[in-house]
Amino acid sequence: MTVRIHPSILSADFVNFEREFETISASDSIHVDVMDGHFVPNLTFGLPMVKRMQQITTVPLDVHLMISNPDDFAQAYADTGAASVTFHAEATADMVALAKKIRSSGAKAGVAVKPNTRLDEVLENLSEFDLVLVMTVEPGFGGQRLIDSCLDKVQEARSEIDRTGLSVLLQVDGGIDASNIGRVASHGADTFVAGSGVFSAADRNAQISILRDAARAGAM
Repeated sequence: MTVRIHPSILSADFVNFEREFETISASDSIHVDVMDGHFVPNLTFGLPMVKRMQQITTVPLDVHLMISNPDDFAQAYADTGAASVTFHAEATADMVALAKKIRSSGAKAGVAVKPNTRLDEVLENLSEFDLVLVMTVEPGFGGQRLIDSCLDKVQEARSEIDRTGLSVLLQVDGGIDASNIGRVASHGADTFVAGSGVFSAADRNAQISILRDAARAGAM
């Protein structure tokens, strides 16, 4: 299994993104949490900042839209050159149509679900997505502890991905660190968002390697 580590810049220093990005150059992608203060209580940054991020790093951007109107804005984020744009199933009127719009701009299309959202509709339309994100905390704030019951959904998604043979990434986001990433990988996740689990380390690139090795071990 190919393991991907996507550090979440929700735990970074917002004033020094260029310097912060250099400290995570070993990552497979940089996870960019866009929050609007409506869909989630927190407010981060929007389209102009994401455009600027594209200019200061060569690491692909993995944009996670925690916004109430992704149908109106997701394609604009894809048009920035982001490698992937993920929207929430709970926020869109038509997840399949929105995924098609994102893909038409050349980005991978991801769909995310909150801890209490069932996967049924996502899995029924699995071929329409490049990435499924299972939130393992309530979205909105970093530093939360992983909700263990969410791992059942990770396993459910892995079973359907394997059954269909589709090349869909299975991402988890929330409370991921070196102490639990192996266990999460054992449930079938292959793409891991880690905020404080990376940014709290003195050597962040070394920490990314530690997380990647622990996930590989857990997946065996």
